[in-house]
Amino acid sequence: MPFEDCAEFVVVRNHEDQYSIWPADLALPPGWTDEPMRGPRRACLAHIEKVWTDMRPRSLREAVDRA
Repeated sequence: MPFEDCAEFVVVRNHEDQYSIWPADLALPPGWTDEPMRGPRRACLAHIEKVWTDMRPRSLREAVDRA
């Protein structure tokens, strides 16, 4: 498992409103922004499960809404 020895993570989101976690002490990868959730891996993943209720990328949701 990558980054398994990291103690603190940050929740990140990309332009398609897709979520992930990233080690808090590393620079964010291009295209991702940090969310106001930071903490242990398990807490960050629980936060993502709570807020990411529609797994479809934003562009697909918007296309479906226009149709």
